[in-house]
Amino acid sequence: MSNDIQRIGANARLAGCVVHNGLVYVSGQVPTTLDADAKQQTLEVLAKIDALLEQAGSDKGQILTAQIWIKNIAEDFAAFNECWEAWLPEGAAPARAALQADLARPQVLVEVMLTAAVK
Repeated sequence: MSNDIQRIGANARLAGCVVHNGLVYVSGQVPTTLDADAKQQTLEVLAKIDALLEQAGSDKGQILTAQIWIKNIAEDFAAFNECWEAWLPEGAAPARAALQADLARPQVLVEVMLTAAVK
């Protein structure tokens, strides 16, 4: 394997994802539609992750770990899980943690960060 580091969607502060030694590290992804409910925000975040994984030579079936932050877990955890379970391929559930957190902007209801293997 190469020791090259590939940064995808990078700016001065962060990269959308970083590829190194056969792994893809996806930065915390948040929705851009801030007036949407948690379900719609989750769908948007998962679509952003799909696009980043594709650019990195991976896909959602290769996810190893996921960290999930939800603004109001009591209200939105079920909606998040409904989207998540429909999105993941059967048999591809990663190691995962989910918790309630105040996110960077008050309108952001969900954020997802993950690590995946390159195909």
